[in-house]
Amino acid sequence: MLLGHSGMPETSIHYSDKYYDDKYEYRHVILPPEMAQSVPKTHLMTETEWRNLGVQQSLGWEHYMVHSPEPHVLLFRRPTKAI
Repeated sequence: MLLGHSGMPETSIHYSDKYYDDKYEYRHVILPPEMAQSVPKTHLMTETEWRNLGVQQSLGWEHYMVHSPEPHVLLFRRPTKAI
């Protein structure tokens, strides 16, 4: 269980800073562990599915990988913009 600064269970969604490679911009989103049961186990989520969970981010993000040991950690990417 994640605990917030007050020592109470953490119930909010946390967003990582963005990180990059030569093709993509990445971020991970950490859901409260009790929300893990809402993450599909059979497929990667569509934008509609992750938005329905309460994830809020700009357009273009793709749920691209499942981190099996921590199903409440969602991995997202989007192509970097051409300069």
